[in-house]
Amino acid sequence: MRTIGIIGGMSWYSTAEYYRVLNTAVQERLGGHHSAHVLLESLDFAAVRELQLADDWDGAGELLAAAGRRLEAAGADAVLIATNLMHKVAPAVEAAIGVPLLHIADAVAGVATAAGHRTLGVVGTRWVMAETFYADRLARHGIGALVPSAAEQEEVDRIIFDELTQGEVREDSRARLLAVVDGLRAAGADAVVLACTELELALPAAGGPVPLVDSARVHALAAAEHALAEAPVASPAPDLVSTGGADA
Repeated sequence: MRTIGIIGGMSWYSTAEYYRVLNTAVQERLGGHHSAHVLLESLDFAAVRELQLADDWDGAGELLAAAGRRLEAAGADAVLIATNLMHKVAPAVEAAIGVPLLHIADAVAGVATAAGHRTLGVVGTRWVMAETFYADRLARHGIGALVPSAAEQEEVDRIIFDELTQGEVREDSRARLLAVVDGLRAAGADAVVLACTELELALPAAGGPVPLVDSARVHALAAAEHALAEAPVASPAPDLVSTGGADA
């Protein structure tokens, strides 16, 4: 099994979900007590947020690149950035490491293509929606992107940073997010990507106005596939016969 290095902590709420999904996928594939080989570099999100607000993307790139190098040095066979927004500095991380960087938009595009979706609504932080680095990566796979209005982008960004990244989920904010999703459906999106790894805290995976692609989940599952690419499916363990001794 390959070792996956995670640059996480942005925020830790979604990083915890990455860890759960990745390990669940490995256990389902291999059975028994198997779990994933994971190295985690959990950054202090407060420091990252300061760099975002200062528009210091070179500094942010250096911070994440250093994390990627540490993970590679510790034995990671591939690295992922457990956040959509910080893929803005993915080129800096890729340049700093000699192992693959598993890009979140590639994972999203793969799932969208398999489901027959050609146009994705993109809901995330304002940088993800207003800039092109995310949509450009989707376009490499033939996937078009639609984004909310400027006013809706500001509101979604506020909900993410003032609430979700701090673990707060409000019903009125959930309703606003669903309205944004429905607006993208009306504009022509045949699915919507939750392009912020915290959005899955607020929006249901099913039952909304349009299919949703949970970026954190599909990214973690792509990492599991990479980890297991050369791992055989294990045979079920034989039943153990109790001999009266202590349990393991």
